[in-house]
Amino acid sequence: MEKMWAGRFLKALDKTADGFNSSIHFDKRLYRHDITGSLAHAAMLHEVGILTAQELSLITEGLGKILDELEEGTLTFDEDAEDIHMFVEAELTKRIGDAGKKLHTARSRNDQVALDLRLYMRDEASEVCGLLRSLIESLLYVAEANRETIMPGYTHLQRAQPITFAHHLMAYCMMFTRDITRIEDAVRRMNYSPLGSSALAGTTHPIDRDAVAEALGFDGVSMNSIDGVSDRDYCVELEAAFSLIMTHLSRLSEEIILWSSWEFKFVELDDAYTTGSSIMPQKKNPDMAELVRGKCGRVYGDLMATLTVLKGIPLAYNKDMQEDKEAIFDATDTVKKCLEVFIPMIRTMTPIKENMYAACKRGFINATDLADYLTRRGMPFRTAYKTVGTLVARCVGEGKTLDEISLAEYKELSPLFEEDLYDEISLENCVRKRVSKGGTGFASLDGQIEYVRGFLK
Repeated sequence: MEKMWAGRFLKALDKTADGFNSSIHFDKRLYRHDITGSLAHAAMLHEVGILTAQELSLITEGLGKILDELEEGTLTFDEDAEDIHMFVEAELTKRIGDAGKKLHTARSRNDQVALDLRLYMRDEASEVCGLLRSLIESLLYVAEANRETIMPGYTHLQRAQPITFAHHLMAYCMMFTRDITRIEDAVRRMNYSPLGSSALAGTTHPIDRDAVAEALGFDGVSMNSIDGVSDRDYCVELEAAFSLIMTHLSRLSEEIILWSSWEFKFVELDDAYTTGSSIMPQKKNPDMAELVRGKCGRVYGDLMATLTVLKGIPLAYNKDMQEDKEAIFDATDTVKKCLEVFIPMIRTMTPIKENMYAACKRGFINATDLADYLTRRGMPFRTAYKTVGTLVARCVGEGKTLDEISLAEYKELSPLFEEDLYDEISLENCVRKRVSKGGTGFASLDGQIEYVRGFLK
């Protein structure tokens, strides 16, 4: 295929260099957005008098057929093409002649690729947000079924205080709602059309940038033509948002891996989302969760790759910027795949309530409630803290729990202890009493669920 820029050169590009320079093998996924942008650009060129009605008709019909054939698979990509933009233009020109050569008037590949990538990432960001909403729905489904399932809450991976399983899952709902808003914020900043920036300095043709922006659903146009072609902040922002999604998925994966082990056995993963061992017949491995945890680093790498590409290039466009696409494509694909497997894995996992409750019986996770009991009766908190610490030490030495100590033993340490202390330190009451907004108490949990439901609406 002859290069569109061949007129300046006296010899052909070296074959190895040509392959190195080509991006068609990865940017061909932009074909739909490239054609969409070209259709809007052609319509505008006609409105300002650059294209005749007949030329617009030929271009519109030609691009429409190319799109249909690519979708149907009857037209295949020419892997010898330099990129998707050159492929579409060459195919159009081959079909309709000189009218196809006029399509690129008042446009450069620099603003064309900037447009295509924004259109593509706007669609992909919407898909990721949709998957996040489905994941939140799955978490809510499990949470609402486990509003009163009591489990140990942990700090430092040590049993700390009793909470509900629903409360724990709602923490991840909050994380994923923030992930959605981060993506939406990035899209708002991204949603300005660079088309019309041309190579870097704008164009001498009397184009209507605002009309194209409106036709393509943008909020406006980029206000500086140099920035229009060289801005990739939105790639970095989206990759950063995707990295945080992966952070949250990885943290939840780590907990699922722990919870499904025999050491915890708090949940049982559905067989459809686990694998076995080639040699150990008893194994049921949480491979999907482990893969998600592992792929987190891959998305981090995509973010760092893009930042590193951008940090040293002067304005405006440089060929280095071709490297933006594989990173953003990979980050997007990885996040989507991880979410697609995570959503049903969460929805189908089975909490083992009796094991969670049994774990709460060990580890003195009601000790804070016992200290609060004394505080409400007038003892300074630090004194109450020391008193309960002494009781815990005694329990450890005698192999008892706090509810197994007699009232007489309690009274040896303080006359403030009464029979009602046993109700105060029951696991159910320890959870129920935490009524502060955002806490694990049942009423507070209802508020959290209502908040997330409202967010999804």
